[in-house]
Amino acid sequence: MQKVVAAVLLPLVAGAALAAGEGEPGRLLYPGEDHLANIRQLTFGGQNAEAYFSSDGNGLIFQATRGDRQCDAIYRMDVDGSNVRQVSSGEGATTCSFIAPDDDAIIYASTHLGGPECPPKPDMSQGYVWPLYERYDIFRADPDGSNLVRLTDTPGYDAEGVYSPQGDKIVFTSVRSGDLELYLMNPDGTGVEQLTDVPGYDGGAFFSRDGEWVVWRASRPEGEALADYKALLAEGLVRPSKLEIFIMNLEDREPIQLTDNGAANFGPYWHPDGEHVIFVSNMDDPKGRDFDLYLIDVETRELERVTHFPGFDGFPMFSYDGSKLVFASNRNNKVRGETNVFIADWVW
Repeated sequence: MQKVVAAVLLPLVAGAALAAGEGEPGRLLYPGEDHLANIRQLTFGGQNAEAYFSSDGNGLIFQATRGDRQCDAIYRMDVDGSNVRQVSSGEGATTCSFIAPDDDAIIYASTHLGGPECPPKPDMSQGYVWPLYERYDIFRADPDGSNLVRLTDTPGYDAEGVYSPQGDKIVFTSVRSGDLELYLMNPDGTGVEQLTDVPGYDGGAFFSRDGEWVVWRASRPEGEALADYKALLAEGLVRPSKLEIFIMNLEDREPIQLTDNGAANFGPYWHPDGEHVIFVSNMDDPKGRDFDLYLIDVETRELERVTHFPGFDGFPMFSYDGSKLVFASNRNNKVRGETNVFIADWVW
């Protein structure tokens, strides 16, 4: 939700808008956002996040909490924001949807096999934590949401799945080993391989355009922080305050750390050139509430801030040809704290 699981991030998103301040009503582009042009708002109201392109760039899949629902459902829309339709069943909570590169299928995580109700919100008495609902499994469906097929069936959390650009693999996060690790599987759920094995939260992975690399966010707690991580994990919770960005070549499978700033870095996505990664971070806000998009050169580690809205910007994805960027933001809210989907032309 990459990605970080947006369903559990959105309370923090709303808080970011309230704590960091609001931008100017009606303003979509802010000074310093020179990589963005022709920005358009695609959704209006509610909590909308994790919008991801179809391979042809003509459509998007995303998750949203709308109307009377208390948790996210999965929707599709055309790239101009029209033709919005729900493609999940409307039962349970859903998250982390993605479109197969041939547009012959979609995947997303859902708790609906555990019951039609939304799972309970986490107890925040232990500070800001995310729930790792054990009822989450990954499902495949036809493009319109029909013919739902379960791909994962191990006990505990399975979510955060995305297709490779070639459509031959899915990378996802699971707690099946007793820790939150990255895994690969075939599109039908077979051939599961574990990619990471270091204590900490590994998740939100995406493939490079050539399918040879993955990028993801991870915590690497030590000492008391590791003890805290394990205690929370036993309760189905995780504390997301310190996450760094990693990359891995799928041939040698050695993790390479890109960031080391002690902030909450998440939502990374490869630019199609394979030389840059865009991601979300609160590194420039001492209070940790203002999240912006940043671009990093994977070789030089040169860092550039992309967005400057005084609130939340997150969940970025480049179109497959690199010409467009879609992201979620609190900018131009009608109601403080709501999150909407925006699209812009990408300018080098």
